[in-house]
Amino acid sequence: MITNTRLGGTAQPVVETEPSQDEVTRLAPMWNVVLLDDDDHSYDYVIEMLGALFHHPREKAYGMAKEVDTTGRVIVLTTSCEQAEFKRDQIHAYGKDDRIPRCAGSMSATIEPAT
Repeated sequence: MITNTRLGGTAQPVVETEPSQDEVTRLAPMWNVVLLDDDDHSYDYVIEMLGALFHHPREKAYGMAKEVDTTGRVIVLTTSCEQAEFKRDQIHAYGKDDRIPRCAGSMSATIEPAT
């Protein structure tokens, strides 16, 4: 599209073009936060942690606890890489499960690119 503007009393053509492929904003890739199973944490711990860190309702958190127990892993969130790293670190820092005496610390989690 061509328009005219006046600069210093003279008309100057202004040409507006479509952005080049390099200028097009690309969406950041999404990442999954994956909770990994172990035998040192109770369902109650997992449900409590998922509620506290991810604000998952109890029913959804129970379903995720069941999935991690039966399959060994569950995706608890899909988000940006930076946020996924933060949430993984929150899982690692959540603390031990006082309901199980042998529990030595938090659950394990990883992040992976969402497909």
